Parts: sequence; structure tokens; C-alpha cells
Amino acid sequence: MTKLKIAQVAPLFESVPPKLYGGTERIVSYLTEALVGMGHDVTLFASGDSITKARLKPIVNRALRLSRCVDPMAAQVVQLQEVIESAKEFDIIHFHTDYFHFPISQLLRLPTVTTLHGRLDLPELGPVYAKFLTMPVISISDAQRLHLPKAYWAGTVYHGLPMGLYRMGKGKGDYALFLGRISPEKRPDRAIEIARKANMRLVIAAKVDAADRQYYEQQISPLLHQPHVEFIGEVSEDIKEHLLGNAKALLFPIDWPEPFGLVMIESLACGTPVVAYGKGSVPEIITHRKTGYIVNSLDQAADALRHVETLSRDTCRQEFENRFSAHRMAGDYVKIYEKLLSEDPSPVSSLRTVKKQMA
Repeated sequence: MTKLKIAQVAPLFESVPPKLYGGTERIVSYLTEALVGMGHDVTLFASGDSITKARLKPIVNRALRLSRCVDPMAAQVVQLQEVIESAKEFDIIHFHTDYFHFPISQLLRLPTVTTLHGRLDLPELGPVYAKFLTMPVISISDAQRLHLPKAYWAGTVYHGLPMGLYRMGKGKGDYALFLGRISPEKRPDRAIEIARKANMRLVIAAKVDAADRQYYEQQISPLLHQPHVEFIGEVSEDIKEHLLGNAKALLFPIDWPEPFGLVMIESLACGTPVVAYGKGSVPEIITHRKTGYIVNSLDQAADALRHVETLSRDTCRQEFENRFSAHRMAGDYVKIYEKLLSEDPSPVSSLRTVKKQMA
């Protein structure tokens, strides 16, 4: 294996890893540590309160979410300039910050690749990726690509978790779990109704972002007074493991084209099957009647929840180990790095070319 010099450029809103909720930053952390473990030379551009075995290039002292930043764009501009000034040090620069860097990366022919972590079905995104057709991007599921078929897709890499991050639980709790974030597309209202129909207690462990506060107060808060519902808010990693390991099932009743759904593989790591609506990446992550149930209605979901204990928790854990480890994820990314760097001509410049241009 060739030792690569790799830059990982993380969002600054959360630390790497995040203190609480933060899917993208968590994946950047798992990827960075796995690459270091494989022997690569990795530099992480992130907030100063990040924790890593890689070389840390801090951009701000604390994650922007914790510092009550008024203008996050200012820190992003500083981060991009730091990356530009250091570009000649790396074989490849891996961005996790969407398309913000595209104009300067294309102009300077920086050796980049970008993982797109968010939803791509927004109409404003089409012109961006049509304009930057030579910028290589990576999807986190094949379903995510459907909205931007003309982008330069360098590959799909499913998320992965460290093997020892979560222990397998026995599902001894008397509840189903809704975990993550309160928002219209996540449909916590569906989860509440599914559990009611199945006559099962529901634990909701989820954060409420400022953007979703009105939705929470008007649509969800009135539903939390039902006797089968327990709302405990945002939780830390150790509590998450306990909740997932003891849950009968994870409810994932989404109403949007989910790009990946990290909580699904967290659940599988704990041996907990998933009852999910079949949108976005769900059919790629969950195997129907093996690691969960893929449903399309409240009645189907409630029926699945009643029968979820017939599924093997050992099988769920084994599926996680076979398909969704951080080591596998890092290996998949390295293959893409090497493929892009070997292409000639390529939208990704060779390190020699970049050094010559920036000397």
C-alpha cells in the first residue's frame, strides 16, 4: 500500500468528533482515525476542540455551534485559505464541506475529492454541479446520486463505524426508539403513532435545532403527553449505546430522500433491527426481513414492530461487521484516492503538478 499524504477538511459547526449530535463530523473522525491506523499521513482541518491522532490544523478555538458564532462564513473562508496555503503538502485534499471550495479548487487545480453528506434534491444545486463538472464527488449511497446524475461521481462509499464503538445489546427494554433529530423529514409524529398502534412504549432521544423549534412546539410537543411516549432530548454516545442496545427496534419513519442515515448502522451495531420507510438509502442499508422491515404505511410499520423480535440480533450485528466498519470505509476511500491520482488527464492534478503550479 502506498502511503498517502491526505488532508481531511471538516465542517466547523461541530468538533471532530462532535460532543453530541453531528453525523458528518462523526464520520470525518472515524475516517481520519482509520486512515491514520492504516499508516497514512493525515492532516485534519477542523475546530480546535477536535480530538484526533492525525495532525490537527485548528481553524477556530471551539466548534461554531458551541461558540454562538454569528457569521460562520468568516471561519469557512479562513479554513479554505489555510487549505490553499498548505495544498502542496498533500497528495489529495478530501473536503466534507459541500461545494464551497469548488471555484478556487478548480482554478488552482488542487488535488481534491468531495464527499457530499447532505440532501441533493434541492433545485438550487443543479446549476452548481452543472458548472463544475470536473470536480470529483463521492456519494454516501447510490440513491443520493439520483438527483444529480450529471455530476462527476468518483464512487459511492457507505459510512462506517469503529468495530468497538458499540457493543451488541440484548433488546431487553420494553420500548422502540426514535433517535437523532426532531424535524419534519424525520417524522417523529409517525414514530409516535406507529408505537401507539403497536401498543409499545416509545423513547424519543433527539435534539431540536433552532430551525425546527417551531415545528417541535406546534406539531410534536403536544404529542409527547401521551402515556406511551418518553422524550429525553439529545443524548451522549454512552447513553445512545444503552438506548439502542436495549431497544426492541429503531423506528426510522422518514419522509425524505435520506442520503444515508447513520443511526441505522449504529442500531445494527447494537444488534437492534430497524423498522424504516423505504425512502432514499434505506433499501441499500436495511435488508428486509433480515436486519429490519422496510415499510410504506403506518399499519405496515406497526405490524412490523409487533413482530420485530422474530429477527436475529446476531444477524444485525454481523451485517454491521461485514458491511459498515470504519476500516472498510477507509479502504474504499483510499481506492478512490488512488484511482483519481492515477488518472491522466484527470480533474485531480498530480502532486507534482500542484507543487509546480504553486511554487
